[in-house]
Amino acid sequence: MVEAKFVPVVKETVQGHEPIPGRGASWSPANRFEKLHLDANEVDLVDFDPGADEKPRRQTQFFDDRTKTIIAQNQSPDVGFERSVNPYRGCEHGCIYCFARPTHEYLGFSAGLDFESRIVVKKDAPKLLEAELCSPKWKPQLLMMSGVTDCYQPVERKLQLTRGCLEVLARFRNPVGILTKNRLVTRDIDVLAELARHNAVAVNLSITTLDSKLQRILEPRTSPPAGRLDAVSQLRAAGIPVGVMVAPVIPAINDHEIPAIVAACAKAGAQFAGHVLLRLPWAVSPLFEHWLDEHFPERKQKVLSQIRATRGGKKLYDSRWATRQTGEGTLAEEIGNMFKISCRRAGFGDRPKLTAANFRRPNEQLKLW
Repeated sequence: MVEAKFVPVVKETVQGHEPIPGRGASWSPANRFEKLHLDANEVDLVDFDPGADEKPRRQTQFFDDRTKTIIAQNQSPDVGFERSVNPYRGCEHGCIYCFARPTHEYLGFSAGLDFESRIVVKKDAPKLLEAELCSPKWKPQLLMMSGVTDCYQPVERKLQLTRGCLEVLARFRNPVGILTKNRLVTRDIDVLAELARHNAVAVNLSITTLDSKLQRILEPRTSPPAGRLDAVSQLRAAGIPVGVMVAPVIPAINDHEIPAIVAACAKAGAQFAGHVLLRLPWAVSPLFEHWLDEHFPERKQKVLSQIRATRGGKKLYDSRWATRQTGEGTLAEEIGNMFKISCRRAGFGDRPKLTAANFRRPNEQLKLW
């Protein structure tokens, strides 16, 4: 199989090397589907004084998604689920490494700044979910929330679309898995506890680093590490199955933190864990390389060299099933072994097996009376 390679639509010169406070990306690479590309950060294309001390910050904009369905399907054999619910497209968390960034290109946006500042909102998500679960065509099974972008990103505090979806899932007792980097998940402990009573929920906190300084530049609008550990503690205290994802593991950036992260999560109450090696599909690769220029220029070549060592020695990414998650080669094996040993020392068990045996359709219950 010939692997597709990211090829820019136009040859670009990134404007400067100054990071934008509160953003992971500082530029917008060309959309691979577009023939015309304008970068809003280029000095010749925006209306501001080039002599000013600071450039204007990119404000977040929200767009209404009029989609008619909410349950997405995937055929990836290595992600652990086949169906997912994503109330948002794009993610203001701004994690520079996010593998979902290229999905924004399907909307006519860029995988760079656009991904974290042009958020598409599915305002009817709870209603659409209820309609699909009511259909006799729906076969009760695990749904994943945050299958693509984080369902607890900042705007969720206001819109509460994720909470609305969870309330629907609780009424139907349909099992759901959650992956998030935001402490906001604790707001919904009441609904999650109801699902837990029917063995229908598991929450994963993604914890990439315990270094708050690194967190602020790597994933700028996420909850700080202490906040995520607190979320683990609160969820465990409420009887909700909770684990941790050490993801992504980035060689020469956070791989050395694996034992400390696992130990801290175990102390907070986590019961299981997983890890994923850094993935750099399509435009994520040049975005990540530029991020290294901005924040770790002296370490850039070492980081890229070690990433290549886990991807066959020449490439920064390998899209093959399973291999894309764990990498291959000596370094990838060392990372995997370090993670396994850390989990064994922490006493972690297997991920809980959720059940759809208690699924019910409330409208059908009413018909019995």
